[in-house]
Amino acid sequence: METKPASSNFIKTIIAEDLKEGRVRQVVTRFPPEPNGYLHIGHAKAICLNFELADEFGGRTNLRFDDTNPVKEDTEYVEGILNDIRWLGFQWDELHFASDYFEENYNLAVMLIRKGLAYVDDQSPEEMRINRGTLTEPGKESPYRNRSVEENLDLFARMRAGEFKDGERVLRAKIDMASPNINMRDPVLYRILHAHHHKTGDAWCIYPMYDFSHPLGDALEGVTHSLCSLEYEDHRPLYDWVIRECEMEHVSRQYEFARFNMTNTIMSKRYLKKLVESGSVDGWDDPRMPTITGMRRRGYTPEAIRSFMREVGVAKAVSTVDASYLDHFVREDLKLKAPRTMAVLEPLKVVITNYPEGQVEMLDAENNPENEEMGIRQIPFSREIWIERDDFAENPPPKYHRLYPGNEVRLKHAYFIKCEEVIKDADGNVVEIRCTYDPETKSGSGFTGRKVKGTIHWVDATKGLPAEFRLYEPLVLDEKVDSETFLERLNPNSLTTLQGYVEPNMAEAAPQDKFQFFRHGYFNVDSKYSAPGKPVFNRIVSLKSSYDPGAK
Repeated sequence: METKPASSNFIKTIIAEDLKEGRVRQVVTRFPPEPNGYLHIGHAKAICLNFELADEFGGRTNLRFDDTNPVKEDTEYVEGILNDIRWLGFQWDELHFASDYFEENYNLAVMLIRKGLAYVDDQSPEEMRINRGTLTEPGKESPYRNRSVEENLDLFARMRAGEFKDGERVLRAKIDMASPNINMRDPVLYRILHAHHHKTGDAWCIYPMYDFSHPLGDALEGVTHSLCSLEYEDHRPLYDWVIRECEMEHVSRQYEFARFNMTNTIMSKRYLKKLVESGSVDGWDDPRMPTITGMRRRGYTPEAIRSFMREVGVAKAVSTVDASYLDHFVREDLKLKAPRTMAVLEPLKVVITNYPEGQVEMLDAENNPENEEMGIRQIPFSREIWIERDDFAENPPPKYHRLYPGNEVRLKHAYFIKCEEVIKDADGNVVEIRCTYDPETKSGSGFTGRKVKGTIHWVDATKGLPAEFRLYEPLVLDEKVDSETFLERLNPNSLTTLQGYVEPNMAEAAPQDKFQFFRHGYFNVDSKYSAPGKPVFNRIVSLKSSYDPGAK
């Protein structure tokens, strides 16, 4: 994949300077997801940043799964993450798991104990929390802090052997309980978890904490620039301490950037999991979800996501990006790729009374007026057609240029028709429109007579293919999702399902095929529920954009 260089940012400046001064010979980055859920659009920012920066500077990127918590992790998520990264267009240079280094982690923890820099603590989690202190008060030393090296080595070995219950003991670093940085107040390095691990099985019952295993993984793999979100800035002194005190040959450096936020978008795997478990959505790949797998099913393209992330850029200051900005890049990517076609989402029958009964003619239509290479298709036209219900008004408002009694409009790719009669049911609902057509006004015939102001789309009623259409709004209408009650505030209109018709050639549409439906927007064939001859279409984005590129 050819990578377009990202715009200049402070991390690029650091890397360029490191290479220039010879501090780094080859750039090595990494993406370290925890396999406890599916990746979302926020992770895409970190993926694009790590892979594209390494590519730009001729370096490499490792993928390393942070699988240090077997209670939450699963092989299903590992496979999902691998698929998501490939779909985004990236390929890692090396694939690792934090669990690959469990033996090294253990041996390095033993080294810290021997150096008098780690000890086994018997305090309960609540006692440790209280004794940790606050931002304004120093912590209190554990009564077990000054155990002998021999006793700590014995207890740590027995922790590994499975002699103790979950939470009964932990291994802590011995740093400074009075440090102004709470992360340096004797952080936990290992905890006891008797749980089956997706990769190591039951070989271990003690697991390293992220703040211990992560810097060691970076150092063991030769990572030069460990990029993470801003909330880890206060963890950097501990990151450096672990690498230094474990006497790692390679010294990795951590750099932080602002976390990615987007309006009306849930950016928490914990909350996304609640949506799935509560049945509020149709799984992790629900097209309303901001997961990569959900966005793929809805129809977003990897090219649009990558372009979006490049334009958003990298900064130190936290900000929130308007979701309509991403929609802009989807339209830009699809406008020359997606075939144009007609679909009627809320059908109303039109009978053309002066058109010969039983006759069906084939009309030429451009597949994409902006891309002539996509050629033309033929669409059937007969006496009965479907139009959109809102393309007819019995009592039209001012400046309404579509169909109403006595008015004439052009049918896209076809003829002028004029409304002559309105048929209603017993309740007064309009169920059919009867029109006449002018055979001299065929599209492409060179007709230069009278003009009409309105053009509407349609689908032939005798040949049209029934289809389902799914229209989406944001799952949440709040600008921020920061409350446990968010499930009670979900948008009740986040999904609207309609039954209508598409042109008959759409019977051949395959899952993930994308189209622009005249006036409705860009749609994607659903990969989960669509079937041959019974298509289901997800609207990716509407045609109208609320994003103004000049206002960015």
